[in-house]
Amino acid sequence: MEKLFASLNESAELLAEELNIPYVEAAAETGENLFQGEVLQDELSELTIKKLKKVYSAVELDTYDREEIRKAFQLCILKGLKEGAHPNHQMTPDSVGMFIGYLVQRFMEGRQSFSLLDPAAGTGNLLTAVLNQLKDHSVESTGVDVDDLLIHLSYVNANLQKHPVQFYNQDSLQNLFADPVDAVICDLPVGFYPNDEGASSYQLKADEGHSYAHHLFIEQSLRHTKPGGYLFFIIPNMLFSSKEAPKLNAFIKEEAYIQALLQLPLSMFQGEQHAKSIFILQKKGEGAEAPKQAMLADLPKFSNFEGMQSMMKQINQWFEQNR
Repeated sequence: MEKLFASLNESAELLAEELNIPYVEAAAETGENLFQGEVLQDELSELTIKKLKKVYSAVELDTYDREEIRKAFQLCILKGLKEGAHPNHQMTPDSVGMFIGYLVQRFMEGRQSFSLLDPAAGTGNLLTAVLNQLKDHSVESTGVDVDDLLIHLSYVNANLQKHPVQFYNQDSLQNLFADPVDAVICDLPVGFYPNDEGASSYQLKADEGHSYAHHLFIEQSLRHTKPGGYLFFIIPNMLFSSKEAPKLNAFIKEEAYIQALLQLPLSMFQGEQHAKSIFILQKKGEGAEAPKQAMLADLPKFSNFEGMQSMMKQINQWFEQNR
């Protein structure tokens, strides 16, 4: 993985310097080159093209597994986002992405093939981390993001890992081009949605002022989930304590069954006000029913082996009693 990152990093730095573009954009360009097996940028000097070809010739993508490719490309993206201070995206931590992949696998057990949507795909890191946990399933997946750079990174990320994902560069809170799906994953973008007219069609729009984007994403996700489908959200812990929370509670009660609320370790976040949880819903519909008891837990640190073993045991017991 370190070797692959070194190749991606060296080639991205060459492109960034020669094309005079930010490193994160160069990371997308070099990923595209690597996937296509050729240098696609016409405006490069012969010397730079020669250097790039030498770097790429040393990389055999087929010798790496998908997780190694995802992690190497993720390191490039993290470096680029840090350098560019990209305001729109904080990447979902690896451990959380892999754990959500495990949860999707458990809830979708018995279904060999299903469709999956990430309406806030960002760089595609959460989506591909989840797909890498679903090796034994045939998943038709879709990612949506309003940011053209992030969706380009998503596209390159998925291509390098050979995941056939359909991507759309659009405002996820407007009419989606994607069809309804069996499951949704989403690290909810937290903040206000500036388009008041766009928010006007939502039940969860604010009575006055801008609406909460994270509330609208929950409603939009439920709209685009098939009856009985599952939704896996990463939510801010303060979701149910805002002034709009009563309306959100009533909406969720009307539209879905709460399956689980799993608080992520506080040590993962810079203070309690930034803490998050995993929130799992099932959309109401034929075959869907409320669990006898929702799964509620505070997750231990993912590095705590014994704590995680105990948590997995509790999760398994919950599935035996509620499925």
